[in-house]
Amino acid sequence: MIRIAATGDIHYDKNSLNRLGQHLIGIDEKADFLLLAGDLTQTGHPEEMRTLAEDLKKCPIPIIAVLGNHDYHFNEVKLAINILSDSGVIILEGTSITINVNQKKVGIAGLKGFGGGFVGACGSEFGEEEMKAFIRHSKQEARHLEKVIKELNTDYKVVLLHYSPIEGTLTGEKKEIYPFLGNYFLAEAVDYGKASICFHGHAHSGIERGETPGGIAVRNVAQPVIRHAFNIYTLD
Repeated sequence: MIRIAATGDIHYDKNSLNRLGQHLIGIDEKADFLLLAGDLTQTGHPEEMRTLAEDLKKCPIPIIAVLGNHDYHFNEVKLAINILSDSGVIILEGTSITINVNQKKVGIAGLKGFGGGFVGACGSEFGEEEMKAFIRHSKQEARHLEKVIKELNTDYKVVLLHYSPIEGTLTGEKKEIYPFLGNYFLAEAVDYGKASICFHGHAHSGIERGETPGGIAVRNVAQPVIRHAFNIYTLD
């Protein structure tokens, strides 16, 4: 059995020390690794990242994370990644990592993702150059994610995103903002890559469970949704 602890949208600020850290003590008895699905901070300010990094040092299991849109706001992404990497956190952005758990290989492909919308209510690569660039970026990221997933030669393939790949886990959010919460290109990548499961955050008013058109489980682990420090999921 593979045990996965997952959470997202923890939105650390400089006063958040020990908010998550206190729950990481003994986590190795419950999970084999921890996934963080983006929006790790309020604004991506280095001081916020340092506070989070200090907390995450208490974690006795591997931590794999992607960044969220909030983490980009201060425009210090490289510094933020360095701060977290120095504390042992593995940041994925269109990359993957393979870890060994209970004699099984688990591949984790991670990407922030982007908006764009879903079938029947999505943007298109047409019109103004700004709109073309928006959708082109979404497509390119998803196609790259698909490639990364397919390249994993592992027993399990886990996908970690910030933006949602499906509408299902957005239920409860205003439909007007669906195009800013995710896009269906990501679901195509998850399906075509034959992932085992996909985790995301970002949708604070959404629901936890859904699946891609291809039937792959999707879990929205934003803290306002799961209402815990983290949830535990298993792959059997």
